[in-house]
Amino acid sequence: MEVTVEVAGEDTHRVETDPDATYADLVRAVDLSPHEVSVLVDGRPVPEDQPVEAESVTVLRLIKGGRSRERPVEGQSGRGGTG
Repeated sequence: MEVTVEVAGEDTHRVETDPDATYADLVRAVDLSPHEVSVLVDGRPVPEDQPVEAESVTVLRLIKGGRSRERPVEGQSGRGGTG
């Protein structure tokens, strides 16, 4: 079965799956970890261990890299002075 996998905000892939493939297998096929995504079918999450039944899925990344804002530790100004 060929499945369209849209990684939200990123790329769309066409993946050929085995008849017994799960949604976790589908996620791995697009070089992602099932632990960092949710798979949506018709906008609803599906369990990663469920067999693939849909021809099109959306993968929503739950963890995405980026820069975090530094916040000073409570009681420190963060300006290098003594206060």
